[in-house]
Amino acid sequence: MTSAAPHPVLIAPSLLAADFTRLGEEVRAVEAAGADWLHLDIMDGHFVPNISFGPALVRALRPLSRMPFDVHLMIAPADPYLAAFAEAGADLISVHPEAGPHLHRSLQTIRALGKKAGVVLNPATPVESVAHVLDLVDLILVMAVNPGFGGQSFLDSQLSKIATLRGMIEASGRPIHLQVDGGVTARTAPLCIAAGADVLVAGTAVFGAADRAAAVAAVRGGAA
Repeated sequence: MTSAAPHPVLIAPSLLAADFTRLGEEVRAVEAAGADWLHLDIMDGHFVPNISFGPALVRALRPLSRMPFDVHLMIAPADPYLAAFAEAGADLISVHPEAGPHLHRSLQTIRALGKKAGVVLNPATPVESVAHVLDLVDLILVMAVNPGFGGQSFLDSQLSKIATLRGMIEASGRPIHLQVDGGVTARTAPLCIAAGADVLVAGTAVFGAADRAAAVAAVRGGAA
């Protein structure tokens, strides 16, 4: 059985879907459109089959927005770069259990840097991966596509995972955000919210829209 998210739904447009020739304008546009966070996908061409950008771009964009910067590290190893992204202006840093030998230590490091810590579960990564680190996480991100490229179709198989994680979060008694990324649109957002998600990463659905404010509202509309 699923349960609705207990908190207002936050929208975090993914910069990966923005026009890279005018990133500053794009960030300002989605903030003005009502976005809550900015989601930054960091890809290394090794952990995932694509390359995006690094700490220098995060640092360059930081003065342009008051939105929390939600940095998703799709890199391996992740640990050597945690401090660089923290210093660049990340507010929240999320890592994959597979991206290092000691997830517990990675999360401790992020928190020691004064940042919020997240864990990311790929479609085949079991929920048990986070069962013993719930005391260290501020966010759990469920990937509803295999990471590496934007514009993929939503995997309905992840809805039961979202619901299971919502139950684990409620049982922990901690204020942990439950985020979904991949194929999130005005159609799939209500499914994620009904399963228990409270942060939605929408890339193409927001940055690819002519009216960004309407797009943000449409995705958030699943909370109604």
